[in-house]
Amino acid sequence: MATETGRGVRTISHRSNWKAGVGGGIAGGIVMGALMLGMNDAVIAVAIPSLYFLAPPATVPVGMAVHVFHGAVLGLAFAGLAGVLGFESMGKVVGLGLVWGVVIWVALAGLLMPVWLSAVGSPASPPFPNFAPPSLLWHAVYGLVLGGVYGVLEGGTDSGH
Repeated sequence: MATETGRGVRTISHRSNWKAGVGGGIAGGIVMGALMLGMNDAVIAVAIPSLYFLAPPATVPVGMAVHVFHGAVLGLAFAGLAGVLGFESMGKVVGLGLVWGVVIWVALAGLLMPVWLSAVGSPASPPFPNFAPPSLLWHAVYGLVLGGVYGVLEGGTDSGH
């Protein structure tokens, strides 16, 4: 007599679109970088490349490349979060993008970046913590652009789903 034993596997299903996250992150990084260049170009030219010992000397193209790469990686993480939360509507992903931008401002720009820049001896090392209002604006814009582009690329609607 044969006995058959079944083994159930529980899976968690969520939607996320990594391509939309990377695309939104790149778009957000470019728009944010342009704001930074207009308001305080030393952040892009010195501080950002200093994270990886790529400045001084000041170099805007390298700083923008690093910054846009960061935007893409953070956009990828955003896509995972939006998928886990099940956010698909345009309004929800844009709102989540704004919150994501503020969280990044606090955790990465406000707390991690000053410590990192100090550790590498950057001439652009800000005080700790560094909750500068212009940086909040830049990160909020990043999040809004990220959420908006993600929503468009993901095909989000305003149905509230």
